[in-house]
Amino acid sequence: MKYLIHVLFITSALSLAGCSSTEDGSYDNAVVEKAVNAPTTWSTEQSEYVTGPEEWLQHFSDPKLLALIEEGQKNNLDLRIAAGNMDVAWLLAEKAGSALQPNVNLSLGRGQSGGVEGGGSSSSVNVGLQVGWELDVWGRIRSGSDAAQAQAQATQADYLYAKHSISANIVKTYLKVIEAKLQANISKENLAILEKTLKITQAKYENGLLTGQDVALNKANLASASEQLISAQGAKREAIRALELILGRYPDAALDIADVFPELPAAPPANLPSRVLERRPDIIAAERQVAAAFSATDQAKAAQLPSFSLSGNLGGASDSLSNVLSPSNVAWQLASSLLVPLFDSGAKKIDVEIANAEQQQALDNYRKSALTAFAEIEQNLDNGIDFASRASALEEAYQQSEKAMKIANIRYQEGESELLDILQIQQQMISAKSNLLSIKRSQLEQQVNLYLALGGSW
Repeated sequence: MKYLIHVLFITSALSLAGCSSTEDGSYDNAVVEKAVNAPTTWSTEQSEYVTGPEEWLQHFSDPKLLALIEEGQKNNLDLRIAAGNMDVAWLLAEKAGSALQPNVNLSLGRGQSGGVEGGGSSSSVNVGLQVGWELDVWGRIRSGSDAAQAQAQATQADYLYAKHSISANIVKTYLKVIEAKLQANISKENLAILEKTLKITQAKYENGLLTGQDVALNKANLASASEQLISAQGAKREAIRALELILGRYPDAALDIADVFPELPAAPPANLPSRVLERRPDIIAAERQVAAAFSATDQAKAAQLPSFSLSGNLGGASDSLSNVLSPSNVAWQLASSLLVPLFDSGAKKIDVEIANAEQQQALDNYRKSALTAFAEIEQNLDNGIDFASRASALEEAYQQSEKAMKIANIRYQEGESELLDILQIQQQMISAKSNLLSIKRSQLEQQVNLYLALGGSW
């Protein structure tokens, strides 16, 4: 017996000596700061246009859009699933923290016994109060609780990012619906112009001024324009259904959306790259995953050390319930225990190695998330400059095409130009107008993407 006690104390001393390993590689913010060497400024020049306020949704000045965003945040099924995940994560964190407190159980029992052959029977009633508490000497339980807390914080950040993404998705799909409606209007306009041109062509043909080839060519273009209108109207319905699905509505393409783009809001302030690491929810989630991994490593290390427990039992037994709590029938018991890991075929050591590997994975994931965020911001800053230049060029192209179309119409009516010429100019004008619409939608979408990438105010 004395030999066994000596072994236990020697093992405990060795374990205590190894306890210092839990201090190595402890987590703090410097750990993740070193994982990403953030530049001091963005490589894309953005001082000329990144000057606007952060409350970006309000600056679209579109009450219909704001109402749809509010509806989507309430009803979107993906967002509700993310909210459920967040609730579960916080409950698990609360459960992990409860292990730090004693547990108390009340037991009630009643028994009946007697002989098989004759004899009487007796009954007994038992009432007991049991208390158990594991002393968290090495911080194993605390580390597990910290890991669960960090995991819950990561899940909450994931929910916030999902909420941001849903809002951005609603805005971008809303813009696609408007563009689809406007593109359909352009197709209608093109069809009306071709029908008018066909009347003129038909009249000239009947007067012998044009050949049947001109009439056939005009009719062929009219048929193509009819097909383009059908396609544009289908694209409009498809975009409306996509928006209804995000909103959690039945996708019957019944949602009424205006056919005017909201005003282009001012771009957000890009701030410094380091600010993005502090405010963007997906990066915050990745950082909390790192914190959880470090706590899990501490927990795995502490699991190699002895565990100490206290227990108590207060109870009474009697042949009747009325006497069970009589002082003469009540007994108490207190106990303490020490559990020292001796041999587990290296399982706990492997747990530590797994925790270390997962810790490195979390750091690498954080670095990847940060670099991805930086790439998104740099690309959106670059796109903002490109889209502004392209919009200016396309506006000029459309104005000049419209001017050329007016001149061509006059010349055609006076017989100074061929039908093929006016049809080509007409298609050039329609194409320029369509491209201008697309770039306007791209400009608005780029602003949304930039706000999302910066983790701005939502």
